[in-house]
Amino acid sequence: MLLRVVLAAAVAAAFVASASAATMSYTATLSGRNEVPKVQTKGSGKLEATVDSATKELKYTLTFEGLSGPVTGAHFHGPATRRQTAGVIAPIDGSNPASPVSGSITLTEQQLKELRSGRIYVNIHTAAHPGGEIRGQVVHVRTRKSRAAAPAPAAAAPTEMAPATEAPAATAPAR
Repeated sequence: MLLRVVLAAAVAAAFVASASAATMSYTATLSGRNEVPKVQTKGSGKLEATVDSATKELKYTLTFEGLSGPVTGAHFHGPATRRQTAGVIAPIDGSNPASPVSGSITLTEQQLKELRSGRIYVNIHTAAHPGGEIRGQVVHVRTRKSRAAAPAPAAAAPTEMAPATEAPAATAPAR
């Protein structure tokens, strides 16, 4: 019986520990109207990303189409609001990436905070638009799971089985 209690406590502790190192999902919709200043283009794109809060690793896939020409650069920028520009945090893999492009970067603690507050953006540059042809602010993807409250701490398990600790109590009349 004691083994069951110890095992249940170990499982609960592992669950609570894994909940504290969450993987969060992020996305960005890239367009010329998101550039600062706005750009007239038929180009569009999408970033899908996940971040492991324990390792601070951001894994991403970036897709794009309809640009005015070949990509001359693609970067994560920040910190900045939607109406601001900012310096490069990290390049997107490849000097002239073709769609789709996937990769990963490791964020600093400060960059992770900026990401969580929506102050990181993705920018794709072309020769016609060296300051950026399409841009998208990276935002947290709200899912049913991410909106749920954090799990409550595990309740203390009874140390031995007795009629009073059973549910329903063993003394309850049969139905």
